[in-house]
Amino acid sequence: MTEEQSWNVARLIPTSGINGAEEQERRATSALLAVMASVKEFARTLTGPLGAPAGQLATFIEVPFLLGEKKVYPDGLIRAKWGQKQWTALVEVKTGTNVLAAEQLENYLDVARAHGFDALITISNEIPPAAGVHPTTVDKRKLKKVGLHHWSWSEVLTHAVMQKEFRGVADPDQAWILGELIRYLEHPKSGALSFDDMGPSWVPVREAVAAGTLRKNDKGALEIASRFDALIRFACLKLGRQLGAEVTPVVSRALQNDPAARMDALVESLVGSGALSTSIRIPNAIAPLEITADLRSNKITCHFDIDAPKEGKPTTRVNWALRQLKDAPETVRIEAFVKGSRAGTAELLRDVRDAPLKLVHDPKKEIRMFRIAQTHPLGSKRNGIRGSFIDSMLHAIDTTYGDVGQKLKAWSAAPPRLRSNSEVDIEPNIDGALASNALSSQDNDLM
Repeated sequence: MTEEQSWNVARLIPTSGINGAEEQERRATSALLAVMASVKEFARTLTGPLGAPAGQLATFIEVPFLLGEKKVYPDGLIRAKWGQKQWTALVEVKTGTNVLAAEQLENYLDVARAHGFDALITISNEIPPAAGVHPTTVDKRKLKKVGLHHWSWSEVLTHAVMQKEFRGVADPDQAWILGELIRYLEHPKSGALSFDDMGPSWVPVREAVAAGTLRKNDKGALEIASRFDALIRFACLKLGRQLGAEVTPVVSRALQNDPAARMDALVESLVGSGALSTSIRIPNAIAPLEITADLRSNKITCHFDIDAPKEGKPTTRVNWALRQLKDAPETVRIEAFVKGSRAGTAELLRDVRDAPLKLVHDPKKEIRMFRIAQTHPLGSKRNGIRGSFIDSMLHAIDTTYGDVGQKLKAWSAAPPRLRSNSEVDIEPNIDGALASNALSSQDNDLM
């Protein structure tokens, strides 16, 4: 290494000199709010959904307020103005493994209400189980006039990457500034961590599942269900950054409006079958990606369900599916389902590429659907390192979409085609009349 190669490049937002959590939070707050004030497209992406007007932002850090006889210091303040309309939000930031405290948030909500502010925004590495759900429980009476919103650092980073790399920033200098924020947030010293811990209940819950002794009222079961949901949201953000698209968990409307019922459903599945299942929606993909993590078999199965062609023989339909999987790994499993039956005929891709008939259980029955599945090993470790549950889940989702999902296309019927003279028999019948399939003057008019 030359002397020059060891020099540190000057950065707009340096990571050097960060000593302790307090300095880490102060620098992260200042960096984010300063970039939001400079890059209007990025700021609009974050604040628009919260009700802020489209005007220029003014941002501040460590703003002091009196609350009774004590002084409190929210980490930041955002103010947007557009004409006569003004929108103001306080900001509270945590980095690393630090979590938000309910008492502190309630104090800031009181400050916001007293000053007529619109919202309190919290930013931390906590990922809530569902969109619109805050990771910290606060007194709901304090939310009557002030909105409480949460951004995870993963969400902030995702919006930054998508704005710079896919949606675009009009001003080149502002694009460079946004790139510096991305570089900073991706650095380990920034405190903007990835989802990397299934929590202290992971090992005892996994062992209880293996032994068949897990009960629904076990405290750890609910914690693991909640962290699994958060992991899936993190996986969606991660995949979305790579695709430049909004990848989202698939949740029914009833469960979306009732997070507690969603957790109960996951716990029941974990206790009953030892598995955690979910699905994610990828824009323009042929179907949702279904994901099942089986803690008993230590396997993750990801699959897509696709409709079979509406016409053709069973082997024709199988060949249609095989053509779409010509570059897929030979260990991919393909399963054919016929009308009137829930059971399917399953084979590995390597066994049906040269023998499609293996998937045709009954030539007289119409194949209605194919299931394309890929199985991956499930890591057992708690933390987000190689060989962990988190690492194996992220790998399984990304790999299945890359190997299979992004290559699948829905079947569509071919449009009708005009016939030519060479395709029909125009020899006259014995009585001199034209054959029934001969082209007529009407056909000539159309050609």
